[in-house]
Amino acid sequence: MEPVTSSLLSIVVPLYNEEDNVVLLTQKIHESLVGYTYQIIYVDDFSTDKTRKVVKDMQDDTIHFIELKKNYGQSLALAAGLDYAEGEFIITMDGDLQNDPSDIPQMLGYAVSGEFDLITGIRQKRKDSLVKKIPSKIANFLVRRVTKLDIKDNGCALKVFSKDIAKELNLYGEMHRFITLLAYLEGAQIKQVPVKHHARNAGVSKYGLERVFKVVADMALLLFIRKYFQRPIHLFGIIGALLIFAGLGINAYLLIVKFGLGEDIGSRPLLTAGMMFIFAGIQLFTIGIVMELLIRTYYESQNKRPYRIKKIFVGDKAS
Repeated sequence: MEPVTSSLLSIVVPLYNEEDNVVLLTQKIHESLVGYTYQIIYVDDFSTDKTRKVVKDMQDDTIHFIELKKNYGQSLALAAGLDYAEGEFIITMDGDLQNDPSDIPQMLGYAVSGEFDLITGIRQKRKDSLVKKIPSKIANFLVRRVTKLDIKDNGCALKVFSKDIAKELNLYGEMHRFITLLAYLEGAQIKQVPVKHHARNAGVSKYGLERVFKVVADMALLLFIRKYFQRPIHLFGIIGALLIFAGLGINAYLLIVKFGLGEDIGSRPLLTAGMMFIFAGIQLFTIGIVMELLIRTYYESQNKRPYRIKKIFVGDKAS
């Protein structure tokens, strides 16, 4: 694939405690992108090790280093990098050296053709533990089951975006897991390509089995936004009607038991327990959705970003 020297590339990499990986990652990016014009955007998510010092000591003019004021999580660190990126094509990847920068030129070839807005990787022979693979498989299964998007590997961080699509993504909470789905909902044409995957070079993984529950919660929110954002009554109205009919049915049954069969129903927990669990579940789920939508409205209507930047360095100089 011939280098695309006429287009600026932005490589966005969130960092959190990657002091032992970032120098080697930078070297591999330089080796893989000979002939390209690019900027490397490292976003430090308030690392507690020497990551910031290591990046600044490299004194590399291609590096744009964004320091966040506190730890916001991978989604918002990624959002900060995407907002800052100036490239015609924007590449995202992890900072732990499990993604291989040598896959970028092949992926760029599809992006430059103009046929696709997002090129996403499918990790081959994935070098991860079951603790990371299980939540990933659940997320992939849910996306395929409840949407029309047949993506084999939603969790692969190595992606190439057209600038227009990347700038339209609104990442909150833990939505980086569903960034491909978000792009699809924005109308992106998506291409999947096999990419290499390596074992972590140094450091420890930041993920555990608790991701399963976050995946399910975030998936529910995305489905709500996709199907019912402009017509929530179609969701809550139908559920409410079904619950009303269920309640009437239970009450009718208890009336028959009392007046038809002459049995005492005052001590039966059926109605109280059943309705308590149902209404409590609906209330919690509804509150979660309403709060999430309020947060989105707060930030987007006022053009605010849900993260704060401490400093930005280009090379070793603050900008």
